Amino acid sequence: MTYDKIFTYLSALEENNNREWFHETKQERIEIIQEFNQIVDSFSKILHERDSQIPLIPAKNLTFKFNRDTRFSYDKSPYNPVLRAHIGPNGKLPIPCGYFIFLKPNNQSFLGGGLFADMFSEATKLIRQALIEHETAFFDIIENSEFKKQFIVLGKQLKRMPRGYEAFADSSIADYLKYKNMYLEFPLTDQEILTSKDFAAEAVEKFLLMKDFNHFLNSSLKDFRFPDRRI
Repeated sequence: MTYDKIFTYLSALEENNNREWFHETKQERIEIIQEFNQIVDSFSKILHERDSQIPLIPAKNLTFKFNRDTRFSYDKSPYNPVLRAHIGPNGKLPIPCGYFIFLKPNNQSFLGGGLFADMFSEATKLIRQALIEHETAFFDIIENSEFKKQFIVLGKQLKRMPRGYEAFADSSIADYLKYKNMYLEFPLTDQEILTSKDFAAEAVEKFLLMKDFNHFLNSSLKDFRFPDRRI
């Protein structure tokens, strides 16, 4: 079974998180990546058919590598024992928002949507402005009964109202203006994935419940431009 094979490898990587073991298992890793790419391609194809914002992009341009950036981390483990992909309007770039697949053993997998990145102040500003101008539309999305059964809005949230937004402190939108980013997660157990008769189809149905939320954020982020990091 594809997912059983994936989880077995990821569990072994977590226990043997070192460069020697990683290179010794190169062939097994290649097979796992190929399996995951097939999964992502199947997700991408269905989402493309049902969400007008999602183009057909090869899985190799949607997935993330195992390597970790350990420069500023206390954890010096060189690899992430997880398989990840972001199926978005612009591939795996975090903006515009898309659909996030996160596979990790021991019941740590999830399906995600929205904006996970919290380091782009301009994106935060644009979303806050959209919340102020389109408050009713936003609440129509997150108060929808089917949406509420599955999700709550998550993200990095300030304890106080952000500077410049104090006038909205008593508004119904106040708590959401405190968010620096906004995302959704649908947690998955290993058993749910391993015993599913058609996990791709089931997962896409969860993703499509996130669609209006993604579209709201993407509409507010249409003028966003990534910072120029060239020196």
